[in-house]
Amino acid sequence: MGLIDEIADEISALRGARVAIDGVDGAGKTYLADALAEAIKPRPARLSIDDFLNPTEVRYARGRDSPEGFFLDSHDLAAFIAAVQAVPADRTLIVDGIFSHRDELVGFWDYSIWLEVPFDVSIPRGAARGHGFGDPDPDAESNRRYVEGQRLYIATCNPRSRATIVIDNTKLDAPRLN
Repeated sequence: MGLIDEIADEISALRGARVAIDGVDGAGKTYLADALAEAIKPRPARLSIDDFLNPTEVRYARGRDSPEGFFLDSHDLAAFIAAVQAVPADRTLIVDGIFSHRDELVGFWDYSIWLEVPFDVSIPRGAARGHGFGDPDPDAESNRRYVEGQRLYIATCNPRSRATIVIDNTKLDAPRLN
């Protein structure tokens, strides 16, 4: 039995669990969430916080390069929370999303996963997929808003300590418990 099957069994035993998969951009959140959703029967509901972005004027109100704006203003948390609460209590929900262990959200999760991936792996991975990062260098000025915003989140919320489990997902094809 592989790690995904083991985690799926743990989640299934919770019946109607609210599950969050968190990590920096490019950590493999969506990939893991989809794999877990396939492994859990009956099929759980799925949400992604990326589907709940604030309007541009809110996201960039602190400036287009603001790390604080990326962390604090990217998502419409009220709409996201409403969507989480709309899922029937007896149905398992798998959520993938950056900043899922922030103070406003952490209380919703019955089970949560922090994907540990260094920026020198995650940023090139995201750039290769074309997800916002044009430059694979984590130190590039064009990545400052995102990398520093995620560092701010990690320093403020310590998602590693809030998660049920931590997975080293540096190698997408070989995740391991940390």
